[in-house]
Amino acid sequence: MFDRSSDFFVLHRRCHRIRHPVPGSSQRAQRCLELLVGRALGSCHFPIAGFEFLAQGGELIGETIPGVVVDVVDRIAFVFLHLLDGTYELFRAHFGFPNRSAPDGREVGATLGIIETTLALLREPGVTHVAVATDTVIESFRNDLFPGYKSSEGMEQALLDQFPLAERAIEILGLTCWKMREFEADDAIATAAFRFCEEVEQVVICTPDKDLAQCVLGDRIVTLNRRQQTIMDEEGVWEKFGVGPESIPDYLALVGDTADGVPGLPGWGSKSAAAVLAKFRKLEAIPPDPADWGVAPRGASKLAATLAEHRNLAMAYRTLTTLRRDVPLNETLEDLRWHGVDQVKFLELCDELGFDDLRTRPHRWRDT
Repeated sequence: MFDRSSDFFVLHRRCHRIRHPVPGSSQRAQRCLELLVGRALGSCHFPIAGFEFLAQGGELIGETIPGVVVDVVDRIAFVFLHLLDGTYELFRAHFGFPNRSAPDGREVGATLGIIETTLALLREPGVTHVAVATDTVIESFRNDLFPGYKSSEGMEQALLDQFPLAERAIEILGLTCWKMREFEADDAIATAAFRFCEEVEQVVICTPDKDLAQCVLGDRIVTLNRRQQTIMDEEGVWEKFGVGPESIPDYLALVGDTADGVPGLPGWGSKSAAAVLAKFRKLEAIPPDPADWGVAPRGASKLAATLAEHRNLAMAYRTLTTLRRDVPLNETLEDLRWHGVDQVKFLELCDELGFDDLRTRPHRWRDT
């Protein structure tokens, strides 16, 4: 809301959302606008909106209005916070990019890949605030809760060895990197998404990982599959899984998650779990008698018997599939603003790893 102060309307110092698009502006342009508040000459005071592309640092492009003095008193910033699943990106690069050897013989193909894909993200219009989370150690507190939970056992050593290198590269690119040990990268992303969602226009979680679908909140927190260039909001979660975001941990507890080593309950599949959870939302709300379900998935009686026999196990699985929102992250939103790549360190890294083809790839260097 506007408060009168002297001759100007002063906007409270907080992030506001504009729900109606600016005529003539593309959807992406809406992400990086600054509101300029002015006054009419004379005694009549009212707000005048002009718009400036923050990401480009350009001049005022809104048309000036005769008889109006425009002055910047605050910012309505269309800030989109991008949270990058660094573990997924490193896996994707390892299996999707050719092998590459550094001058000292180390395998660095995945590191090359994550640098390239991260720079591609940073070139996107409106990408101004970014953080990355990685699993420095694949094991987490969940391995203490369930021995069968995913671990580094059987993973390629050439991939594991690149986690510290990739994390160093991410920081040289000028990004905050949350290197998880006790918690998982997904926990850090969930914590950041809910911590900062009220301060930004939208939180964009860059991952196709179904675990993180539980973080989706309306269109305020969404997931982005960068390979398919598809965004999933809350409606999209319902369309894909048949349940809402709040039911994703329960859904995964029933159907299992092979990527994380969660076996699920015998007989429960995606259709049966979605049918029941779409109505009851949470495991503890599912009646023991299938006659009370009001839906009739195939083999309902057997499913009900399995759930009754293994309900405690299902609840334990849900603990595994529920992302934590209490990871100790010290950064503020402003700390996540991207200021460019550290040129000296980046060129040194290129020399160290033999990335001559990347030396001119960054489009913005950090001011020194």
